[in-house]
Amino acid sequence: MTVDPYTPHSGDRRFGVLHYDLSIDYRVPTNRLVGTATLQVRMQEAAKHISLDLVGLKATKVRVSGDRGATFRQDQRRIRVDFGTERAAGDEFTVTVDYSGAPAPRRTRWGMIGWEELEDGALVASQPTGAATWFPCNDIPSDKATYRLEFTADPEYTVVSGGAATRSTQRGRTRWTFQQTLPTATYLMTVQIGQYADERVALGDTPGRLYFPTALAPRVRADFAPLDEMMRVFVEAFGPYPQDSYKVVVTPDDLEIPLEAQGMAIFGANHIDGAQSCERLIAHELAHQWFGNSVGVSRWQDIWLNEGFACYAEWVWSEASGGATAHAKARAHHARLAALPQDLLLSDPGPADMFDDRVYKRGALALHALRLTIGDGLFFTVTRTWASRFEGLAVTTDDFLGLVDEIAGAEGRALMRAWLDDLPLPALPPVSRARR
Repeated sequence: MTVDPYTPHSGDRRFGVLHYDLSIDYRVPTNRLVGTATLQVRMQEAAKHISLDLVGLKATKVRVSGDRGATFRQDQRRIRVDFGTERAAGDEFTVTVDYSGAPAPRRTRWGMIGWEELEDGALVASQPTGAATWFPCNDIPSDKATYRLEFTADPEYTVVSGGAATRSTQRGRTRWTFQQTLPTATYLMTVQIGQYADERVALGDTPGRLYFPTALAPRVRADFAPLDEMMRVFVEAFGPYPQDSYKVVVTPDDLEIPLEAQGMAIFGANHIDGAQSCERLIAHELAHQWFGNSVGVSRWQDIWLNEGFACYAEWVWSEASGGATAHAKARAHHARLAALPQDLLLSDPGPADMFDDRVYKRGALALHALRLTIGDGLFFTVTRTWASRFEGLAVTTDDFLGLVDEIAGAEGRALMRAWLDDLPLPALPPVSRARR
């Protein structure tokens, strides 16, 4: 495991986390958080110390199982844990951190990310390095773990996170417990807090829930009415839904963009108008449950694997639901990209441009070019095999190219290389080759 060069100030290659057990008490009116995090870790290499990411919160005590000589010190970004004796590669033990403070977003080149207060509640939007604003972690996408989150809050608020949930009331406060049993990257762990209605929705065999301010109920029900059919279309195109459930939160505040999390999506009130104007965004966030959340990237330079697939899923849904075909969408976006600077390398866009819209659209265009070249049958064999073979794992572009070579042969791999590694925008293959 290596530290990600796009986020060099986050993560530690010397260890991996197998499981996080988080116990957090949070008071909305004062934005006060008190937490204990117990990390089950495994050493990847011999070392005398490791570093945990924690930003804006103060660690008060750190304990290492079986090591009375362990000490710690903290700076603005990290907790350094020094062992009493060197730990060998393969050693497994727990690190427990008591911490507290007023959580706040961290300032990055991608804007303010992490914990954010709402007018009445809070949300977490961590991509790519915001998880450290609310719990100590190894904040790199390659280090997936399971989680148990015990979150205590004021009784008038609903708390939402991924995984199976239970709640109880103790001393006038509500304790919510979430079990996230699927391997999850730190940036995809979230907590959403608000005065939300809670409504079940049918999504085929998948349990679905909508959380929203009561005042937005008519708009939410209208805009998410296609979700069941959307799930059916994506299961056919990409294979079985890879999460335990799907939860959607609509905040009372406006948000710049919707957000994906493990088994969840978060939308602002401005994304929900009752007229299904943002249907493509709903499709995009649902698709991330396959691409990005289940099959995740091991390094940020390969983010096109998340966003290109999610963007292409928008076009798949448009075509399946009677809107513009995927090819019509591709031609329109190809024309727009052709008019923009040809200075972005899809296989390595650089940290400043990894969220550039050209990564999303060129990634989707690369997939459509592959579909045109190898035909629908082989193309959707690729998408379903990609989602199943690498479920729960962290991957690279080379993994995808290897699968394309296996299923579609050298022609498909060479075509993908042009879209990934050349700066000029390739032409789309002729539409006549779409089916064979």
